[in-house]
Amino acid sequence: MKLYRYITGPDDSAFCHRVTAALNKGWRLAGPATLTYDPVQVRVICGQPVEKEVEGVEYTPETKLSDW
Repeated sequence: MKLYRYITGPDDSAFCHRVTAALNKGWRLAGPATLTYDPVQVRVICGQPVEKEVEGVEYTPETKLSDW
């Protein structure tokens, strides 16, 4: 099965650690990072798409992506 996630969060080291953790669990970058500004919270929000191929498992809507 092919899995897709879009990791989002404030532009800080915690966001970078979340993406790094995903990469170390076998996820790959699936495109460029995005940035947007949240004027209400006065901060930049990052987004990074990632994908992962898992052999021998079939996808269902109940698949918990964070388990992979």
